[in-house]
Amino acid sequence: MESKIDRRRWALAAASSLLLPGCATPPPATDGWHAVAIPGKRATHYEWVRKDGRAALMARAERSASLWRRRVRVEPPQIGTLSFSWRVDALLPGAHVADAEREDAVARVVLGFAGEHGRLSMRNRMLFDLAEALSGEPPPFATLMYVWDTHAPLDSVVVNPRTDRIRKIVVDSGHRHLGGWRAHRREVAADFRRAFGEEPGPLISLAVMTDADNTGSAATAWYGPIALQ
Repeated sequence: MESKIDRRRWALAAASSLLLPGCATPPPATDGWHAVAIPGKRATHYEWVRKDGRAALMARAERSASLWRRRVRVEPPQIGTLSFSWRVDALLPGAHVADAEREDAVARVVLGFAGEHGRLSMRNRMLFDLAEALSGEPPPFATLMYVWDTHAPLDSVVVNPRTDRIRKIVVDSGHRHLGGWRAHRREVAADFRRAFGEEPGPLISLAVMTDADNTGSAATAWYGPIALQ
């Protein structure tokens, strides 16, 4: 039988998942982008470097999870095409974005959306309240991620195992494209409708995230510019 301690740990882990695009914010850095810590987690190291002759944001996770984020405000009719690129040289062998205990990803682009919190289920309301208590600000109503996963099928939609308000689209999978830059262009509103089955609200944040806390391992990725057109 599940103990009260186990249930509390599960709730805290679920609330931490909701914090991803909307945690307490340090002073802003380059062009509005800034590091964002997740309470209770070691921070991933983000640093501007040159990789293959181009400017890139290097992310190095050592049993850690945090983001590099920029706040935006784009109303639904203006949400267009998102362009981004990343490079990964090695995957996390034990990671899987569909498994709550192994839910790490070597590369993610994370989009946060506003919405009517009154529409949340009772379970999600409780998780949102806990997440706000931990971070000092409410989580986004919905979070859409583009991920590079070790195992999940390409182009699959993965619902976060702890809350259905976070959903992921696998845009790279497995080892095939390791060691080179991968460029992606996504129609955000169409992807949101596919993932959530509803229309998106205003887009309120863009972020990247490389994490290796659940697997207790290490991961490195490089990110190119992110542009919303």
